[in-house]
Amino acid sequence: MANVLSQMILLGLAAAFSTVPVTAAIFLLLSDRRVAAAFPFMAGTVIGTFSALTIATLLSASLPGRPHEQHELIDRLKLWIGIALVLLGLFALVRQSRVERAPRRPAWLDGIASFGPLPALGIGLALNLRPKALLLVGAGSLAITGGGLTDPSALVAIIVYTLVASSTVVAPVVAAALFPERMEPRLVATRDWLTGNAAVIGAGFVILIGGLVIGAALSG
Repeated sequence: MANVLSQMILLGLAAAFSTVPVTAAIFLLLSDRRVAAAFPFMAGTVIGTFSALTIATLLSASLPGRPHEQHELIDRLKLWIGIALVLLGLFALVRQSRVERAPRRPAWLDGIASFGPLPALGIGLALNLRPKALLLVGAGSLAITGGGLTDPSALVAIIVYTLVASSTVVAPVVAAALFPERMEPRLVATRDWLTGNAAVIGAGFVILIGGLVIGAALSG
């Protein structure tokens, strides 16, 4: 159980440092629709993360073969997911090195300030379908299945991953609701910093986690 939980925390941190949901949350909090949209977006992020890992765990638990064959298949799948994470991180680093160094607002954020509750909820759910999010969830589900956890223990592992992965969205939304005046300048500074630096840090973290997943697969 402890080994699985440590993997959930590491994978959750990789998801938490993902640029896209964090940046979306901050832009929503700095928009005129923050009261209507920020909490639905947060809810979509949490529900989507929990649901994605739950479904993936149910699917991985139904892998064919005897227990020994399942274990070998899980290791092979972990290996491919780890390789995919490393390649995804390297691709992000190469792409970032080719863009202008001056910070700029990503084009997809232009219309986010006009989101109402339902669109914000929908995008919070949909962001869990990004390739990086799906790979991390896949690695998490294989860790849970490979760990042979009981259903209650598997649920605990899923909750731990969800809490860690969504923490960088939940924390600013809740803090902004409790301390709006104090949080606004911090949100502006974080937004500017994320625009220029978060992609590189997130890519580096994904490469690191991908390497750990590969190591875990090779060690059996």
